[in-house]
Amino acid sequence: MKFVIERAILLKTLSHIQSIVEKRNTIPVLSNVRIEAMSDGISFKATDMDTEITEIVDAKINETGATTAPAHMLYDIVRKLSDGSDVELTYPDDKGQLAIASGRSKFVLSTIGVEDFPVISGDKLPINFGMQREELKDVIDRTQFAVSTEETRYYLNGLYIHAKNEGSTKVLRIVATDGHRLACVESPLPNGAENLSGVIIPRKTIGEIRKLLDDTKAESINISLSDNKVRFALDEVILTSKLIDGTYPDYERVIPTDTDKVLEVQVKELANAVDRVSVVAERTRAIKMGMEDGKVVVTTTSPDLGSASEEIDAKYDNAPLEIGYNFRYLLDILSEIKGESVQIGFSNESSPTVIHDTSDTSAIYVLMPMRV
Repeated sequence: MKFVIERAILLKTLSHIQSIVEKRNTIPVLSNVRIEAMSDGISFKATDMDTEITEIVDAKINETGATTAPAHMLYDIVRKLSDGSDVELTYPDDKGQLAIASGRSKFVLSTIGVEDFPVISGDKLPINFGMQREELKDVIDRTQFAVSTEETRYYLNGLYIHAKNEGSTKVLRIVATDGHRLACVESPLPNGAENLSGVIIPRKTIGEIRKLLDDTKAESINISLSDNKVRFALDEVILTSKLIDGTYPDYERVIPTDTDKVLEVQVKELANAVDRVSVVAERTRAIKMGMEDGKVVVTTTSPDLGSASEEIDAKYDNAPLEIGYNFRYLLDILSEIKGESVQIGFSNESSPTVIHDTSDTSAIYVLMPMRV
């Protein structure tokens, strides 16, 4: 194997590849990237046994062949090479290792044979549909912040995606919850997704595809699914992942339908008020929102640090009500509101709060109150 590749192309590819590879591995080959020079391009592949990424790029190929080399080390080497340079990779060199040369810089890396490299892709994935890049970015951004990181409830460690009938309209619904907050957004159901009964895409996979969406020029992303795998195809990059094997809870049961008290307020004003008051709440993360006729007062008190409060104008004409929240959770939701104002519905101080974007009916957020 011998080829010459532009440093910028190689760096971009390795940045995608190395983020899949775990820093610590009990299986040595999983720390490596599989590099194969083919007649029509160079294939780079990495896996952690749950997720696999493959990227094919152009290069000047002198000899075909394949090997594996340490992914993070190779990335660090290329990252520190000069801008605008070319990089030559040769395997095997006279020592049977991978030789890297660029200008006056030369490196030799130990390798592991490709026969030991595992492959998780290759299965047939019967459900296939496309989504526009910006649409996929949008639904991920508006939901992934609510994905749980608690490993004991592993079935919450991903985005739940399924087809849903909303009256006569069919939609693709994306849901995330960690038990403290819930995000539920809808997108027009793509052709081919009609039989998508419900899958849970892992948090790591969602994070990786979101980064790839910023790097790709592809306007449409092809998504393929089976009962246990998902594949995203973005032109030259293919990301394959196992799905979470579990049953997602009935999230619709926690979306309130009896919120008889409604607060409407400017999003930026509320977010800025919560952000300023939160300086004093940094340790406890607890704030209170006090609703009164025509206004809302955001307050916090810390025995060690002091107190803070801010009053802003709002539309509210019900009985006075005071509810405590984790300010970070509230800010996460407010940051995803697209319109100028937000509607916040309550029934009482201990029941879930439902939050709507006044300019977008396709998104619903639920926030559990906090005892303060």
